[in-house]
Amino acid sequence: MSTGPLSKELFNAAKNLMPGGVNSPVRSFASVGGEPFFVEKAKGAILTDADGNDYIDYVMSYGPLILGHAHEDVLRKVQTTMARGLTFGAPNGLEIELAKLICDRVPSVEMVRFVSSGTEATMSAIRLARGATNRSKIVKFHGNYHGHGDSFLVQAGSGVAQHGIAGSPGVPEDIVSNTISLAFNDIEQLKQVLAANSKQIAAIIVEPVCGNMGVVLPKEGYLQTMRELCDQHDIVLIFDEVMTGFRVSRGGAQEYFGVTPDLTCMGKIIGGGMPVGAYGGNEKLMKQVAPVGPVYQAGTLSGNPVCMAAGIKTLKLLKDREVYQTLEYRTKFLRDEMVNIAQHHDVPLTVNHIGSMMTPFFTDRSINNFEDVKATNQGRYQKYFHYMLDEGVFIPPSPFEAWFLSIAHTEELLKQTVQAHEAAIKKL
Repeated sequence: MSTGPLSKELFNAAKNLMPGGVNSPVRSFASVGGEPFFVEKAKGAILTDADGNDYIDYVMSYGPLILGHAHEDVLRKVQTTMARGLTFGAPNGLEIELAKLICDRVPSVEMVRFVSSGTEATMSAIRLARGATNRSKIVKFHGNYHGHGDSFLVQAGSGVAQHGIAGSPGVPEDIVSNTISLAFNDIEQLKQVLAANSKQIAAIIVEPVCGNMGVVLPKEGYLQTMRELCDQHDIVLIFDEVMTGFRVSRGGAQEYFGVTPDLTCMGKIIGGGMPVGAYGGNEKLMKQVAPVGPVYQAGTLSGNPVCMAAGIKTLKLLKDREVYQTLEYRTKFLRDEMVNIAQHHDVPLTVNHIGSMMTPFFTDRSINNFEDVKATNQGRYQKYFHYMLDEGVFIPPSPFEAWFLSIAHTEELLKQTVQAHEAAIKKL
């Protein structure tokens, strides 16, 4: 399906006003070719573009819309709240209510600080870890993307990988020199690096389930051993659960795998579609943050009532574990159907999934790290993306992203997706 005339007109106008015509690189379709469509509206699991075309959506704003687009209960809560004011620059009671919901569900979180994005959350958590340990270096993992903070743009996934940027101009060398990037799922490499540098390392930051190089799961015992190593070397363990938090389980990946980090970064779902991030951890660490501690961090719009309201309603609607069981069942159904169809047509396909996250990789090998991801047939994914779009299914415009299901992805929509997948596979 070629871009419709109105979307094309909007994109041409946007390119004169915004870099690449977009406000986040992956939206440009640069890694799959072609031009993006512009969205007019969305409801449930369906996007409608400016030219009136409908798509079953598996991008779901890259994760936050676990209830689907424009959920009526969330909209009602937001509308009621915004009628009383959009932002105050002063405390409001909704901050307390959302904080309590998070602290009650996430094992590592005794206190929380709200920010306005996942990038803010990870940057702030790193600053806190450095301040608490009086050390400078951090460890991250190839293909893990923690936002666009200077410290993280080393061997990052997501948009950095899609556009072939090893780091980024504008990031000072002295900052990069304090970031050690290692292979995900290689515990022996991690042991060696910690043994040689432990007195300099403030924190390890990791996506417990990778989502920004596609879905890549930790090997059995990997996160547990990482926890033990951090305890052994007095290193702060940070889980970046911006993507997995409240999605793979009620308490995130840390509840799912039974591993409790020192700090957790959150976003996406806790905003219910609004721009919200947060970082939290044990009381001792969090009391290092201003105004009670010396580690400074602030944000004028942090904790604003409208965003808090959307997050509160979303988390309340996710209180039952049956929701997660249904989501996982539907995701597994889609994965199994996609793999079976590909096998029938002799197209190598591996689909990784956990909870309501999944990624198809065009390969017959297992995917355990960023090198495995980069070795997949990305050219085939580019064709597959456009074939799926032709069939009315919108998937991430990059092989390095996760697909997300919501409770609005009904069994009927899943069957339509399976039919679209088969048509696309036949064309490959």
